[in-house]
This record gives sequence, C-alpha cells and structure tokens, in this order.
Amino acid sequence: MIENLPPCPKCSCEYTYEMNALVVCPECGHEWVAAEGGADSGASEERVVKDSVGNVLQDGDSVVVVKALKVKGSPSGIKAGTKVRNIRLVDGADGHDIDCKIDGFGAMQLKSSVVKKG
Repeated sequence: MIENLPPCPKCSCEYTYEMNALVVCPECGHEWVAAEGGADSGASEERVVKDSVGNVLQDGDSVVVVKALKVKGSPSGIKAGTKVRNIRLVDGADGHDIDCKIDGFGAMQLKSSVVKKG
C-alpha cells in the first residue's frame, strides 16, 4: 500500500484512492499505475500494445474489428467492421489485452491482433 498517493495527472484531484494495483481519481475516473519507490530511473516500463497492422493503441482509442468473431453463448457473434469506441488496455488472460463495451454484446475483452485503429 502506498502511503502518500499522488494527485490525478489529468485533473489534479487530491482525493485519489487505490484499487488493486491501480490508483483511481474519483472526480474524472482516470486510472493509472502508481510508481512505487519514488525514484524513477527514467526508463519507461509501460508496455506497448499494437493492433493488427502495427499501429500503437492507447486507452480511449476507437478500433474496428477486422475479422468475424464467435462469441460463446451468442448465435450471431461480432461481424467484421464493427466499431468499438473508448477501449481500455489491460493485462488480460490468454492475450486478451483490450477491455471494451460492444453495442448489442456488452462488456468483453478482445485481442489486439483482431482489431485495427479506426
């Protein structure tokens, strides 16, 4: 547990709190990983997530599904060309590194290899 939590880098709110490994801002909803130890060596340990054509993805981007996906429990699945807005990058299981909400399906995780930045 971090003793003194840093203020939000987006809105400078001082009332941040810890949620698992993330620090969360209650005012703007921004989530980030707090740097423990205080001394950064200057090296960025942030992982880079790329889409199917090599574009770097970031939180909040919009992506387009490039191939039809089967969804367990759904008779139709997700069609190629479906636009997904406001993605969030996560460390998911089995390579599912995008957390998103898809209209008609709800919240789910996708692999970055089946989307392209849109």
